[in-house]
Amino acid sequence: MSINCPQCGRQIKIYRNPAPTVDTLISLKPGEVLLIERLNPPLGWALPGGFVEIGETTAQAACREALEETGLEISLTGILGVYSDPRRDLRRHTISVVYLAEAPGQTPCAGSDAGKWRSFPLDDPPENICFDHDLILRHYRQYLSGQRSLAQI
Repeated sequence: MSINCPQCGRQIKIYRNPAPTVDTLISLKPGEVLLIERLNPPLGWALPGGFVEIGETTAQAACREALEETGLEISLTGILGVYSDPRRDLRRHTISVVYLAEAPGQTPCAGSDAGKWRSFPLDDPPENICFDHDLILRHYRQYLSGQRSLAQI
């Protein structure tokens, strides 16, 4: 597929690329992780996160999304990994940078597309988890137990 350039009139090829996204693992208590219940499809529980906007870094997007969805001003502490399975989001192919974050002394409040929030024990997450967040939580448990390394910011 192509379009004409509005400046010079030449044909420009349109590429179909994956969309960059972020997800954030926020632990309010040791052994627990904060999840939000999504108001929009796909419905279920998810890590706070979303699409990276034009002009922002993935780190900025992670902080913005966490603030919009949980009311928390987070500090990023590391990167768990990058998740790019084309089937991770059935709406479209996304690539997510998954951050670890802290929010000491703050209390979350659901906002944006989050119906509510809850801190779940890592060994007892809810059944209806969206996207590939069950895999991300499994990798996080492996990281905490020393079986998986962590990328640095």
